[in-house]
Amino acid sequence: MEFDTHEAAYEYYKEYAKSVGFGTAKLSSRRSRASKEFIDAKFSCIRYGNKQQSDDAINPRPSPKIGCKASMHVKRKPTGKWHIHSFVKEHNHELLPDQAHFFRSHRNLDSVNNSDARVKKKKVLKKYGAYQFSGTSIENVIRSQHDRGRFLSLEEGGAQSILEFCSQMHEENPKFFYALDFNEEHRLRNVFWVDAKGVDDFTHFGDVVSFDTTYFQSKYRIPLVLFIGVNHHIQPTLLGCGLIADETLYTFIWLLQSWCLAMGGKSPSVLLSDQNEAIKAAVQMVFSETRHFFHLWHVLEKIPRQLDYLNIWHETFVGKLNKCVYRSWIEQQFEKRWWKLIQKFNLQEHEWILSLYKDRKLWAPAFMKDVSFAGLSAASRSESLNSFFDKYINAETSLRDFIGNYKSILEDRYEEEAKSNFDAWHETPELKSPSPFEKQMLLVYSHEIFKKFQTEVLGAAACHLKREKEDGSTVVYGVKDFENNQDFVVEWNELKLDVHCSCRSFQYKGYLCRHGIVVLQMSGVFIIPFKYILQRWTNAATSRIPLSEKLDEVQAKVRRYNDLCRRAIILGEEGSLSQDSYNTAGGTINEALKQCADVNKPSESDLRPEISAPLAIQGASGVNHNVGVNKVTSVNKGSKKTNSGKEPVKNGGITSRKGKVPLEPQIANVGTRGIFQHMDMPGPLEYNSLYPRFLTTLLKGGGEMSKRSVDMLGEMLEEKS
Repeated sequence: MEFDTHEAAYEYYKEYAKSVGFGTAKLSSRRSRASKEFIDAKFSCIRYGNKQQSDDAINPRPSPKIGCKASMHVKRKPTGKWHIHSFVKEHNHELLPDQAHFFRSHRNLDSVNNSDARVKKKKVLKKYGAYQFSGTSIENVIRSQHDRGRFLSLEEGGAQSILEFCSQMHEENPKFFYALDFNEEHRLRNVFWVDAKGVDDFTHFGDVVSFDTTYFQSKYRIPLVLFIGVNHHIQPTLLGCGLIADETLYTFIWLLQSWCLAMGGKSPSVLLSDQNEAIKAAVQMVFSETRHFFHLWHVLEKIPRQLDYLNIWHETFVGKLNKCVYRSWIEQQFEKRWWKLIQKFNLQEHEWILSLYKDRKLWAPAFMKDVSFAGLSAASRSESLNSFFDKYINAETSLRDFIGNYKSILEDRYEEEAKSNFDAWHETPELKSPSPFEKQMLLVYSHEIFKKFQTEVLGAAACHLKREKEDGSTVVYGVKDFENNQDFVVEWNELKLDVHCSCRSFQYKGYLCRHGIVVLQMSGVFIIPFKYILQRWTNAATSRIPLSEKLDEVQAKVRRYNDLCRRAIILGEEGSLSQDSYNTAGGTINEALKQCADVNKPSESDLRPEISAPLAIQGASGVNHNVGVNKVTSVNKGSKKTNSGKEPVKNGGITSRKGKVPLEPQIANVGTRGIFQHMDMPGPLEYNSLYPRFLTTLLKGGGEMSKRSVDMLGEMLEEKS
């Protein structure tokens, strides 16, 4: 092939790389000394060449280079045309054609090739399988007489659109789950559906779920309700959608039971919902083990409507209410401030205020000491992840519009998550301090959580603590936060490694606050205790292997690394005394490197040296759960019999097939990197040459290899020394 310019040749190589699935870089170029024009250029895979350890001990940068040889070398002919001088096709790593558009070298192409990106989104959407569950109908579901005849209020042809939508989604993915509820007149009353990835996400992020009825209560044209979770990138995950006819107890029982059935009979640990008595009763009946709370933002946003006659006192009332809600660290504080507020504004007989106080344990932070909300509990709807659908739905959106855009909504969500997963694998956040806490969590937390945790680490500098009292093994500190101008109380138990702060940031957000961090520092503890590292916020969030097992292996690697560094110093000192000893030590290092590479070769599947090996996830078998829903039709193609196998079910019953359903393999990233801090040690040139060579051996093999290879390398070093 020939090209007009070397830039045209590079553009061609980039297009090829994108289709195959790797990132590119301009490796080198050369100009003519006479004409000063380019005459030679070489382009390569971004993993071309050998990695080098960063000299920056505070903020080391990992290198993507792993010795890949894939490249294209072009030269300029006397005619001015460029031809391919050499081309190496083979790579020594996995190619990622479905994720190629995430590579930095290809991102500018997406603006031109939008259709190509959409195709990749659809591939992501279609790759997810779903799950099939078995269940039996439940008799005697609570139903009031006035529920009879209720049905979905939809635009003309709306019911048919829903049925066609569910049928089409099921046809494209036979494991797409949906359930239909009909009234006595055989009219559609309630609908529930969830795509396969929603079921998969629930297995990893089903600890805290938000049940949002805002669109229904706000009288939108679509009577939509949503089940929403949050993934380890702090992105909303759609765990189910419903269209409901009303807000009765029966409807919510049906909906929650349908959702439970789709999730294999599993229930969330915490469910957040709007303040609604019917929802409250339904959750107690369907999810007896689930802890149910009201969205704080939903409670507070009702105040202007419920207390509209307090307009002239609005700012004063809201200010005192916020102090009562957000600055009451213990229950007694809340009670005192609440009743003082009620008396000041003469609200003792107000029905809504009384009901709010009755349910105070379901929304007031002072009563939620041991509950984790994973960031789903926000002060306003605009801050809540529930609002992610707002850009797709407004008061004028019709059902047809929503159904038509549903796939695009899913594709956008999956694309954002895929982008974050890609960045977690290929990029490393920047360290902003020498704090050991920051270094510890650099490669453990996902990028988004790490940045938030980083803010807390930096904020610890603005905190001053004072020892208040000591009760046995527990020490109580008062912490003054100058940035927020607030005082907090931190209880520290060194024996149990328990740290409890009155701000309850860990409970609400899932990572340790600055007040707890400054107490750990002053107590001589320079690592975050394992109990305060939630796996759901780590790069290993979707792994089935407990995070503790991975951290044990990481610590073992660090111990091996430190031991080999100690031996390296001894070898460097002895080997630098003479030319003969230098040659002996250098040969030993080269031989050790080869042997370490051979020992590690069978398990060399992880391309990032500082991260533990990819974790294979096993498949899960379908489970027969005795859970069902009255008057539900769960459609699975080809299923025509009732659970008893006798007669077809009409407008009721649930049929599904159990079977073994494989999970998509995931890569779990967790670990830490041995950081070499430069040591200014005097010595001859030979010593300075031996040490980096040893480090190369160490980083390529010893620092992350098996115990067998570590022992072998150690023995060789001691013998030659």
